[in-house]
Parts: sequence; C-alpha cells; structure tokens
Amino acid sequence: MKVLLINGSPRKDGCTYRALSEVEKALKEENIETEIFHIGNNPVQGCIACYKCKNGLGKCVFDDIANVLAEKAKTADAFIFGSPVYYAGANGALTSLMDRLFFSGGRHFALKPAAAVVSARRAGTTSALDRLNKYFSISQMPVVPSQYWNMVHGSNPQDVEKDYEGLQIMRTLARNTAWLLKSLEAGKKAGVSLPKKEEISQQTNFIR
Repeated sequence: MKVLLINGSPRKDGCTYRALSEVEKALKEENIETEIFHIGNNPVQGCIACYKCKNGLGKCVFDDIANVLAEKAKTADAFIFGSPVYYAGANGALTSLMDRLFFSGGRHFALKPAAAVVSARRAGTTSALDRLNKYFSISQMPVVPSQYWNMVHGSNPQDVEKDYEGLQIMRTLARNTAWLLKSLEAGKKAGVSLPKKEEISQQTNFIR
C-alpha cells in the first residue's frame, strides 16, 4: 500500500512540507509506503478545455508535471494534497495542476482515499480545504477525516513546530488513512467488490 503526498507549495521545505512530513512519518509507522512529490516553482499551465485528453489522447495535451503525476497515481493507493493558503484559497499552481490532472486522469484516482492539508499564518484555511476537497468528492474518492480540519499554522517551519495540535491532526490523519487502506484491503480479500458503475446516459443542465 502506497500513499502519494503532493507538496503544492513553491517552497520545497516550507510549512506545507512540514505538515506533509508529519503525515509521512506516522504513515511509515503504520508500515505504509510513501512518496512526497514536490510540484516545484515553475509556472503551471492551466486547463484550456481542448478535450484532447478525452478524445483519444488519453492524457493531458501539455506533457508536463500533470502527466508525470497521472503516471504516479496509477500505482498509488491514496493521496494527500498539501497547499499553502493564498487569499483564503489553495495556491494557483496547485489548482491549475489539479484541474488538468483530475480532468485528464481522473480514472486513476476514483475510489482511492484522499485528503487535503493546508498551512497558513492565520486564516483562510477552511475555504482552501473546501476548494481542494471538491476534487475528491467529484471523483468518487473517500475523503479521509482527522480529529479537526487538516491545517497547520505558522509563517515558517519553526512556527509550525510549535503548533502541537496541528501536528497531532497530521498524525491522526495518517493513522486514519492507514486504517482505511487496511480496511479496503481486508474487504478486497473477503470478496467485497467495488461499487457498480452506472454509465452516464445523458448529461443535463439547468436550462431544461
């Protein structure tokens, strides 16, 4: 079992990484394989709605980090996405990436557990979490909870070290993720099949 942790911060070793590393440490204690993937600080192209990924290409037309992560998602069993808070939301590079990643490669995420964690100096955390969690719920992904909303506070990693409750939230999130993965594995061994998929026969909108 493997959990892929995505660091959406432009700062590789900043507050978001400190939160993710706490999750990773607790996951390893549960004998879960992990990988922290840093998206970097280069510009990330947004989705242009060309639909080439849906019309035969099978991946995003922009062959960059989105396709790299889509490949990694194939062999991952769960996901933790981390982001700093920018203007009460997740940062732009990460959301641009997730727009393309989930639209072109959503099949690699379906029915796999996921969670988001955010870091902020002070506020905007719950609205950032709300933004990120929507990617999971529309993709049929069980959203893993913790003992409180998944956030840490501080202006730098040294501040985050003092957020004792925030770090405990990260550890609880890790243990809940490990428990859910082990439960899913036990269910699979017991013959519990995945939910029946009903094909969408017709998409509707609000003008009908």
